[in-house]
Amino acid sequence: MLGWTLVFLVIALVAGLLGFGGIAGAAAGIAKIIFFIFIVLLLISLIAGVLRGRPPKL
Repeated sequence: MLGWTLVFLVIALVAGLLGFGGIAGAAAGIAKIIFFIFIVLLLISLIAGVLRGRPPKL
């Protein structure tokens, strides 16, 4: 999931450099949403691991 975030971020940067503002904004928005979903799932996973009694693997 983090890989998709990086892909959309690169697309946004390239589109921004080439002057495609609408595409750059949309790609950056998608990257931001995917990144926050990743963070939420990471926190849920870490909390579930702690509740099971296992130390988190980082």
